[in-house]
Amino acid sequence: MPRMPEPPLTNEELQEIHRRRTEARERARRTADEMTDEEDAALTAAALSDPDALPMTDEQLARMRPAHEVVPHLVAAQLRNQGGRPKSAAPKQMITLRIKPSVVDAYRATGSGWQTRMTAAIEEHMPKREPGAAE
Repeated sequence: MPRMPEPPLTNEELQEIHRRRTEARERARRTADEMTDEEDAALTAAALSDPDALPMTDEQLARMRPAHEVVPHLVAAQLRNQGGRPKSAAPKQMITLRIKPSVVDAYRATGSGWQTRMTAAIEEHMPKREPGAAE
């Protein structure tokens, strides 16, 4: 099934793009201002010596456009991506439970996944619910 295109960028997302671009320009200006003539010359020489990263021509620079103008759907997806794992339909609940140190030590000694094994052991001893019983 083809993926639906992302909706256009919202005003809030456009403001966020503007904020990030402004910050990036400021960082670049500060870095350039703090650079000594010797550092600038060394950096320029290194860039010119790299055949895979030749300097751009004035024509190429004039044709450049911000990514949000060229591929807004990719920029929107990146801005909207919260990262991390997908949200679970049945997320685990964080609780505080007081357990004897010897029990915790025994499970920890079994290695990675000890909490999952402890949960499985608790589930084995869970009271059985009657069908149709109120929760």
